[in-house]
Amino acid sequence: MARGGQNRSSAVMAQRAEAHDSLDDFPTPPWAGRALCQFLRGQLLQYLQLVDVREPAANRGHLVRVLAEHFREVIASDVHDYGAGFPLHDYLMPVQDEVRVAWTITNPPYRLAEGFIARALACSGVGVAMLVRTSFLEGAGRFTRLYDVTPPTHVLQFSERVVMHKGTLSEHGSTATSYAWVIWFKPHIGKPTQLHWIGTGARKRLTRAGDYPEDGMAVIEGVVALSADLQGKSPDGQRAPSDEGTLA
Repeated sequence: MARGGQNRSSAVMAQRAEAHDSLDDFPTPPWAGRALCQFLRGQLLQYLQLVDVREPAANRGHLVRVLAEHFREVIASDVHDYGAGFPLHDYLMPVQDEVRVAWTITNPPYRLAEGFIARALACSGVGVAMLVRTSFLEGAGRFTRLYDVTPPTHVLQFSERVVMHKGTLSEHGSTATSYAWVIWFKPHIGKPTQLHWIGTGARKRLTRAGDYPEDGMAVIEGVVALSADLQGKSPDGQRAPSDEGTLA
């Protein structure tokens, strides 16, 4: 690089960088979500089909669709209407009767990730998982505010690159940005953080037909809108028993 010139190396030029007021519109590849769910079921022995999950940055629904494959109920919303029909809701805006769920799982806007984590920890009875750039693990300020106070229980690092394109989902392309799932599993909080890897071949193994629709919108079944009837959940994310003594 010439002195005083721009560093145009591929590692620098391909970084995911957004303006401060950006929506950070980078849809999540479905295989990355399945890798997380596989870990939760296999390593943490979570019976996901018995509990609910919230996705507060639902975007076009690609991660929501994956969560619906594994969880009993998915509660989805976003601050912006991307055309998928999810309710509009600012996750960081306090509400009187906050929805409580078992898990909160999302790909948060990078600059708001700490706020998302704090709210998710307060509103999730079992656990929180955030898909973030691996560099999110760095930073003296972030360590002081977050990791030194409430360290994650597990870090799930991708060995393959998770390719995310701004404003669209595509199975093609490359990136210099690495990603990891950072997990707070509440029964394990206070124990040393465990580092795990999602091995090579996961992208091919976990990709399914229909993951990359031409119109960019995920086809989703079993997703619940954020609404008043979702209030009154117990801290473990299950509904209070009905008059018949069964779970609604």
